[in-house]
Amino acid sequence: MPRPAPRQTSSGRKECRFCQVKAMDIDYKRPEHLRRYLGTWARILPRQKTGVCARHQRRLDVAIKRARHLALMPFTTH
Repeated sequence: MPRPAPRQTSSGRKECRFCQVKAMDIDYKRPEHLRRYLGTWARILPRQKTGVCARHQRRLDVAIKRARHLALMPFTTH
């Protein structure tokens, strides 16, 4: 007896949050918005986990690094 084909779902890709809301700006002065893109050890999460496009991931990286340099965000949690 042949196996049934697996169900086709959506592509599984998340929509980029910054592309959806065009007015949303990535700013290093707002660390409360940037914390969403950090892991438990304050490491920057990859695109596959956050669902951000490549362009906005690069901007996020720069904003997080600037916020860390100015002591608005921690480099590590422990």
